[in-house]
Amino acid sequence: MAMSASRPPRRSDAGLTLLEMMVVLAIIALVVGLGAPRLMENFGRAKGQAAAAAMANVKSAVQLYYIDTGRYPSETEGLSALLTPPSGVTGWGGPYLDDATATVDPWGRAYLYRFPGADGSFDLMTLGRDGQPGGAREDSDITL
Repeated sequence: MAMSASRPPRRSDAGLTLLEMMVVLAIIALVVGLGAPRLMENFGRAKGQAAAAAMANVKSAVQLYYIDTGRYPSETEGLSALLTPPSGVTGWGGPYLDDATATVDPWGRAYLYRFPGADGSFDLMTLGRDGQPGGAREDSDITL
């Protein structure tokens, strides 16, 4: 039985040195550090776009309510009038929305409904991520 002499590992077989690992980790950290803010900005923009799309759906539901009943929900009745018929309203053909979650913005707050609105009909609004009037980017208000 012949014994084979084991040879010392070549540089290519040894793996990465500590310095090489540190360089790789630094590069990964740099890529993540530069990419994360942009990713978060896109995520915030997507929430704003989702809010606008959902508000368009709620606006259509309010308009269907108007077609059926001949009037917009009062500010007191609010958007809940799209889910359950208010007392004394004739012609209600709802529910006009699938469920109450349709009346909540992507940040977890109820859409603001104003009647009468600026143009005489109604306003539908969300105050954005911060929940405060005004703001920029994802904190900006969206009104339909």
